[in-house]
Amino acid sequence: LQVFDDEGKDVTPHPLFRPDPNTVVPRQGKLLASSAYFGATGSVFLSSFSMHQTSGVNANLGSFSSSRLLTSYNFSDVHVRQEEIKEELTKADLDRRVDIYLTETETFWILDMPSVAVSVESEDAGRVLERNRIYVDICKNRPGNDRFVEKMMQTINGAVKNKEVQCDKIIMEDKGVMATSWDLYDSFNVSEIEPTPKAEGSRATTGKSSTSHATKEHDQTTSVSSDRGSTTSSIVILESAVLARIHKEEECLSEAILTSENFRQDLFFMERILMENIFQPKLAAYRQFPVLIDRDVTSGTSGTVAAVKEAKQEEHDEEKKDKEEQKEAFIDPSILSDLNKTPEEIVRPRLERLWSYICDLTNGHSVSSMAWSKVNPDLLAVGYGAFDFKEQKKGLACCWSLKNPMWPERIFWCEHGVTALDFSTASPNLLAVGMYNGSVAIYNVRSCNAAALLDSSESSNKHTGPVWQLRWVEQDRGATGDGKKERLICISADGRITEWLIQKRLDCTDLMKIKRTESEKKKLPGEKERKSEALISRHAPGMCFDFHPKDTNCYLAGTEEGHIHKCSCSCSEQFLKTYRGHKGPVYKVAWNPFSTDMFLSCSADWSIILWHQDSQTPILTFSSATAFVHDIMWSPKSACVFAAANESRVEIWDLSVSTLNPGISCFASPRVKFTSVLFAKNTDCLLVGDTKGEVGVFELQNLAAPNSNKV
Repeated sequence: LQVFDDEGKDVTPHPLFRPDPNTVVPRQGKLLASSAYFGATGSVFLSSFSMHQTSGVNANLGSFSSSRLLTSYNFSDVHVRQEEIKEELTKADLDRRVDIYLTETETFWILDMPSVAVSVESEDAGRVLERNRIYVDICKNRPGNDRFVEKMMQTINGAVKNKEVQCDKIIMEDKGVMATSWDLYDSFNVSEIEPTPKAEGSRATTGKSSTSHATKEHDQTTSVSSDRGSTTSSIVILESAVLARIHKEEECLSEAILTSENFRQDLFFMERILMENIFQPKLAAYRQFPVLIDRDVTSGTSGTVAAVKEAKQEEHDEEKKDKEEQKEAFIDPSILSDLNKTPEEIVRPRLERLWSYICDLTNGHSVSSMAWSKVNPDLLAVGYGAFDFKEQKKGLACCWSLKNPMWPERIFWCEHGVTALDFSTASPNLLAVGMYNGSVAIYNVRSCNAAALLDSSESSNKHTGPVWQLRWVEQDRGATGDGKKERLICISADGRITEWLIQKRLDCTDLMKIKRTESEKKKLPGEKERKSEALISRHAPGMCFDFHPKDTNCYLAGTEEGHIHKCSCSCSEQFLKTYRGHKGPVYKVAWNPFSTDMFLSCSADWSIILWHQDSQTPILTFSSATAFVHDIMWSPKSACVFAAANESRVEIWDLSVSTLNPGISCFASPRVKFTSVLFAKNTDCLLVGDTKGEVGVFELQNLAAPNSNKV
């Protein structure tokens, strides 16, 4: 069937499905038309015609026998119904000639990639060669030609991606097992008794095999021996049960011995004796006692020690003689001794390390504060906690004793880092601890219970910032009562100085709310007044404080702004004075215990400043290293000596000798920073804490401090 349009063009649709040409399917079709299948458009159509397919090729190509469509105006309205009519082919139909015409349809290009290479024999070969020659000439003439501009391009590199994988931390535990001599004895006996049943059984089997061909009497003997073997095995089982029971009873007895109070007390005394023997020379040097000499040492060693002792005795006698002569002449002993000595004989002052307070619990915890017991000079409290927010972890407070420098006497774990602590004077067994989250806790060091007696977690007025300093302060009661009462004072980063009331629970009242103060800038001539900048917070974070040694109603407060305010407990709204000299946060202020009009301050601006309370201008400024100065402390024996701890070293300053350079400097180990210093009460020793968790005890040697009580 072919379809032509009005102009006579063939618009017959091509079949979409092309079956396999190898298969032959004879079909017959008939096109029926009726008035029921046509619309009322008056179309002219063929009444009926038949189409014959003579072969499979005719069916595949879709060509039919001669047929003609007369006219067709509305072919879309024609409905065709095909019916299969079986028709038999005759011989004439098979011999008839059929003409088949094959035509090529238009080619559709889905992907066209023109080649960049051209054959030499192609028509465009000459034109391509000419273009290549022109390009080569352009490249040769390009250098130095103004008509060509060099340009560069850079492709975008793919962004590097970092992939991090985190696994659980591997927890290491040390475990040990104690074996007594009874355990070894029982284990040895059991190993000897266990092979007996096997030996007896083997003997019985051997007896049976050897007497299998013997007489009846020998058979009876074999049976008797087997009975003996079974009896022996039963006895061994009973013995093993008895040994197991005895072993269990001994274990219970040994456990009862190890957990008994008497045994623990004996171990405690034994530990004290061992520590005294190990640290006897160091403790003697700390207390400034003579070192005991062991009589069992070798002769060479004893001779050396005796010579050293004699030399020390002679030196002591000479110093005593010199002092007597100096008293008569009214001359300072230190000056006269230095004048009499040659430069080679003068020994420079230095710090000699005696020992360190450190153990596995404190290793890796930064030392934040230290405090001596007010009653027991051998008891030291150390707080462990980080000052940086990113390095926060659980805090720790330990009580160390001189009698055991290797393990603390009391251990108090805290949920947050410990930033300050202090012992009470009225109740020496109470230890107050301030933490990084602003809470305050009180522990009883006399009790073995590690839980806090009082905690500020339930207080509605507790601090919202870290408690940077905490101290028990005695205050005169005046006319209201006799004696003195003790108060617990704290300063926090939330800008409040508080007094804590110890009752059934901890609660506080504000002594002072530190307000921000504008810096005093000199106005240049002709400069207009600037508008005051809006403050994010009206309160300045407090960093440190110190009460006057004589007037407990007056105290100093250092702030993060770098200002030092002189305040009074009687006035909570206004500062008495403000000292401006630091350019960074003030980490510590300390009154001089002898010259009570002077005080020191250290800051993050690498400087230490000496002030007089009547002058708001610094008297002296000390700066020896480009590092934060974390802590300072006056010597309890001299008004001119103080210690300072910066990140890189510890310094001992003697103002009577030099105000430019420190008298003694002790450098820190690599990747370790010093954080705090503390003088010993009754000896010439200094305690230094660092970020490693170690508290080093140093002896001050050859420091001839004057006895003056004035700076």
